[in-house]
Amino acid sequence: MYCAGWTLHNRNIRRHFKKAMRNTDKFTNRAEAYAKGRPGYPREAVEKILSFAPPGAVFADIGAGTGKFAKDIAEQGFRLYAVEPNGDMRAQLAVTLEPYSNAEIVAGTAEATTLPEHSVDIITVAHALHWFDPEAFRAECLRIIKPGSWIFAIYNHVPGREADDFCRRAVDAFFSGPEIWMFDNPVCHTRDSWLAYIASQDDSPLPGDPGYAAHIAALNEIFDRDSVDGLLRCDRITGVYGGNYVSASQGIT
Repeated sequence: MYCAGWTLHNRNIRRHFKKAMRNTDKFTNRAEAYAKGRPGYPREAVEKILSFAPPGAVFADIGAGTGKFAKDIAEQGFRLYAVEPNGDMRAQLAVTLEPYSNAEIVAGTAEATTLPEHSVDIITVAHALHWFDPEAFRAECLRIIKPGSWIFAIYNHVPGREADDFCRRAVDAFFSGPEIWMFDNPVCHTRDSWLAYIASQDDSPLPGDPGYAAHIAALNEIFDRDSVDGLLRCDRITGVYGGNYVSASQGIT
């Protein structure tokens, strides 16, 4: 299943609680919930990306958030820049990456990472490309990546929507004919991780917001109705989208 009850409920809360703010501020006060509730990425997806890495590769994970994907790279021993603009998310990112001396956290944006020119072999963006200015981010990628290297966007899609959801629209706005790989990524939530997952959404109401109690009650109703043996299954498909930076004249394919 793909949590249909939540999809309908989410449409309603988006109408009532969506707040105008900078993209870099949208996850302030949500980092702990993000770390606890957001799904990770299947090993097969990570291995596909690693297969393009040359020996001694340097990675840059842009919009690293709390480190859901950055950790998968860091634990392989590669040098990693984890670039994240939001202070709350960086604090949680520091907890996630604390065991890895090969990982460096950078306070930068997708459009201005502060990384040195042509210093990176692989750029990854996990469930964040839609927050970026595609033209400015493309220019920054061309500045920091080495010619002949790869840029990957990774998304967890709702099954059946991977061809036309907001994630895929962000991919199509950035890449020109990317290579695409798809991997099953079923997620099983406990009640706590289910509530944390929804709380991590940028437009989910926070404690103290009008309607918060009714929002939580609706989420618990969905869990009670659809969970089996204390677990709520939400199927996802992880899409990996890769483009090769051939040269300054040809750009990203």
